[in-house]
Amino acid sequence: MEIRRFAVGALQANAYLLANGGEAVLVDPGSEPQRLLDALRASGAELQAVWLTHADFDHVGGLAGVLAARTVPVYLHPADLPLLRSAAERAAAWGVPIDPPPAATRDLRDGQVLTLAGLEARCLLTPGHTPGHIAFHLPAAKLVLTGDALFRGSIGRSDRPFGDGDQLLRSIRTSLLALPDETRVLPGHGAETTIGLERRTNPFLAAG
Repeated sequence: MEIRRFAVGALQANAYLLANGGEAVLVDPGSEPQRLLDALRASGAELQAVWLTHADFDHVGGLAGVLAARTVPVYLHPADLPLLRSAAERAAAWGVPIDPPPAATRDLRDGQVLTLAGLEARCLLTPGHTPGHIAFHLPAAKLVLTGDALFRGSIGRSDRPFGDGDQLLRSIRTSLLALPDETRVLPGHGAETTIGLERRTNPFLAAG
């Protein structure tokens, strides 16, 4: 499988292009849709879907541009639909204009399995940063896309509307730290890490 990471937009959110067996998905196209579409074209793979870990504006800001060029389904947990619908308004409050993302999505649920040319991705509900936050675990590839739940040496914010710090820590400990230590963590911001490294060294996870 080919994995490419793109730090996009004013907040440098990570968008990911996953390609396998001639098929591709985009995860969290937060900005710079043409850059993502150019990478998709260069990969030679056919875009099958967009997977969203959550609906913060810096993770969905490029969605309209991607969908203008490719008609594919968008997967999101329904608890994050209010955030998706208000994404452009919230982006404007930060001084970051985005095209309003289309609100039509296909529902994700905890434990649901998505596929990419036969490669399975299991959805892990990890709320706390947002109510419907999802991580995508690809066990055969030994990786998990954690969105804004878990970062290298840090965790997601929970001090904004819809956030819940205790819930976020529970999500990380029960859903993410249950994965094997060697699992690569591809986060929503910053550099990649592993589950084992975060289990041992992440100061936010030291207690409990």
